Amino acid sequence: MKTLYFDCFSGISGDMVIGALLDVVGDPVLLKQELKKLSIEEEYEIKWGSVVKNGITSTKFDVILKGDAGETHHHDHGHHHGEDHHHHEHDHHHHGHDHHHNHDDHTHDHHHRAYQDIVEMIESSELSSKVKNMSLSIFKKIGEAEGHIHGLPLEKVHFHEVGAVDSIIDIVGTSILIEQLGIEKIKSSAIPVGSGRIRIDHGVYPVPAPATLEILKGVPIEQSDVRFELTTPTGAAIVAVLAEEFSTFPSMEVNAIGYGAGTKTFKDRPNVLRVVIGI
Repeated sequence: MKTLYFDCFSGISGDMVIGALLDVVGDPVLLKQELKKLSIEEEYEIKWGSVVKNGITSTKFDVILKGDAGETHHHDHGHHHGEDHHHHEHDHHHHGHDHHHNHDDHTHDHHHRAYQDIVEMIESSELSSKVKNMSLSIFKKIGEAEGHIHGLPLEKVHFHEVGAVDSIIDIVGTSILIEQLGIEKIKSSAIPVGSGRIRIDHGVYPVPAPATLEILKGVPIEQSDVRFELTTPTGAAIVAVLAEEFSTFPSMEVNAIGYGAGTKTFKDRPNVLRVVIGI
């Protein structure tokens, strides 16, 4: 059985997952073609490239949002993929309801989507049923966590951040690549979440942020002394939904290895996600 193992020694985020899977696939052509089925390609571009993180060559994946006039606008995954700037106590907006992009509200309102809008977008697309089901399950996990925290029913949850275009691309793109790779079973290591504090619109919050912690209920969390948000809501939802088992490195014959780069660079450890595929 073709198994994928998420080796989350430095946490997990949506862009790290896509980077790691692209590192294995080696060719994003099919990913780009499939993502067009969402019919939002006028809102974004995707970029990827090879970077070296503490000696490990890995793939860095980015979603570049386009403004209303067609200009591109680099939307750093750090706003909800978290490896970049919490130690500066910058305003950090990563989980949903009532959160705004201070820098782009006037031009990027179309990035703010209700949970129901995202469901409709995915369901009405021509993506495969497997990709649709995987994507919808991941978004539902995030939506339920947001609803629980904000005291809202699922259908009333409105995402300003986790529902932004880059997260849609991360989640649907992950589902596309997993189908492309023919993965039959997914396992994961325990999830390091980091430590410290982050600042979001509601004030200063502990790491892991409330949405991330809610999503990781039932998932083994690993203590970490790194004072950053290592695991984001999107990354947490991907692994919480897709992993059937959490374990140390499984017995397998390894066929492929991929590394996906996070945003932040640490002094003493590579900030990458490793995926291992084998049988």
